[in-house]
Amino acid sequence: MKLTTLQKDRAAGVLLGQAIGDALGVPYEFGPKIAPGQAQMIGGGLGPYAPGEWSDDTQMAVCIAEVTASGADVTTDDGLRRVAERFVEWKAEGATDIGNQTRDVLSRAGRGTDLLTTMQAASAEQAAQDRAGNGALMRTGIVGLVALGDATKTADAAARVASLTHAHPLCVESAILWSEAIREAVVHGWFDLRVGLRLLPRERQEGWSRWIREAETGAADLTRNGFTVTALQAAWWAIHSTRHVQGPDHVEAALQAAIAIGHDTDTVAAIAGALLGARYGVSGLPSDLARRVHGWPGLRGRDLVRLALATATPGGTPPESHLSGLSRPLGVPHPDDPGVILGTEADLARTRELGVTAVVSLCRVGASEVRAAGVEPGKHAEVWLIDKEEPDANAHLPWTLADAARTVATLRDAGERVLVHCVHAHHRTPSVAMAYSRLRGVEAGAAERIQEALGPINGRLWRTASEPEAAALEARLDLLESMWLASVREATYPGPNEYHRARRLSAPSLPREDVTALIGHDKAERLRAAERALSQLDLMLGADLSQYRKDSEHLRRALLAWAAISPWKNEMWKDEEWT
Repeated sequence: MKLTTLQKDRAAGVLLGQAIGDALGVPYEFGPKIAPGQAQMIGGGLGPYAPGEWSDDTQMAVCIAEVTASGADVTTDDGLRRVAERFVEWKAEGATDIGNQTRDVLSRAGRGTDLLTTMQAASAEQAAQDRAGNGALMRTGIVGLVALGDATKTADAAARVASLTHAHPLCVESAILWSEAIREAVVHGWFDLRVGLRLLPRERQEGWSRWIREAETGAADLTRNGFTVTALQAAWWAIHSTRHVQGPDHVEAALQAAIAIGHDTDTVAAIAGALLGARYGVSGLPSDLARRVHGWPGLRGRDLVRLALATATPGGTPPESHLSGLSRPLGVPHPDDPGVILGTEADLARTRELGVTAVVSLCRVGASEVRAAGVEPGKHAEVWLIDKEEPDANAHLPWTLADAARTVATLRDAGERVLVHCVHAHHRTPSVAMAYSRLRGVEAGAAERIQEALGPINGRLWRTASEPEAAALEARLDLLESMWLASVREATYPGPNEYHRARRLSAPSLPREDVTALIGHDKAERLRAAERALSQLDLMLGADLSQYRKDSEHLRRALLAWAAISPWKNEMWKDEEWT
């Protein structure tokens, strides 16, 4: 499956989102409960772990990812055997913490002559004892990327990988549901845990549907989350109960909610983090948290992004060792803060000369550039920011610019001298510089000062940073135009592919039930859902649609857009409620 830019962004967020949740939850595992919003990456826990270090949840996911990133098929015995071998190696050399059920299986498997057969037999024995821990569910996020175009193969892979250590039907089914939810989030950009029910045996579907419903209504006891069903419920409750938080801010709100449940905090947050990363992408993960995460086997966040992309796009993302040489050094002080250096990729080789102690990279950098002299790995943040004019090049452009600025501010407040760079400092660097001035409350005249330092600047990124109100209107009009074009391309009901394309272009944050209503048979409900959709666009783009409803052309485009994904679009357009 050939991925779009946004789908690559979302795929890249799966492992990193898991690691952020894992490291954020580590300090509170099996400890006293904390309130939502209090969790910090302070380390400790059962490892004990260093601040930002991920635990066995992500360690085991990395074992799988190293195999899937190589192109191996984990639905085959050969692929599974490689995962099994990596699990045993991990237990011997890197496991800082390990669940009881996993330890029992791996200990027995390591003594067998045929590793795969022995491990599967040991896992089946555990299942026969009715042991159904969360150890398979916690690592299954990466499996959601192995076959993005094939739900059936995703389910097969999830079942096989889960069964290596956790063969109980509940463990297998929970892994299938979560892996399919991740595949669905990456492909379509929405949350849908129920979509995987169809992949379970028919007689098992109602039970899982009830458990999901209990999680959403708060009827489930979420504290016994060492059990795989409860762990899934807890992670889903954390996401569902915080869904009112708009955009990527939902990520941290949901992770804080997951940790506040208590008990197996790192695992529940890791499970939730994988799905949140799949939905909001790496561009929607807080870069200040992402720069901090690290763990066995000597990896950092950028390595998790590489493994995830290599799994999702086999052969499409070779590891780059060196990317500079395309730009000229710049290295000029930010006009509003001389402790922030605005530069190009070439300036990564000049960090000592510039006196830089921290880096915020706004473009892809090679492995050699990452090892910028004098900069500790945890003080190098990498932000997924695409330098293109297309409206859908960046999923959360205003948020991502603001997030990068917040990371710069955090580093500066810690006393660091920060290099902010992209390739040429033409668009991304000045845009984040402008967002930083705005964050510091000195935006008046900042655009002119930054252009005096860097030269003339234009483009979507710059307009978004320097003129946020105008950029919000521009984004709305571009979005509505894309939706309108999607509508006129199809004279009849557009069908699944066109529907999903229109859905992706139009409202990636819409609840699934509203999307269903928009193409349903109940006319009144379609109208109500369309109204909610338009309101949702207001929240997404930070603008008030009521300001533009006086403009009949803009309103006409909006109505046509939603009519485009309804088989009754002509009837809806003629209806007086629309006119």
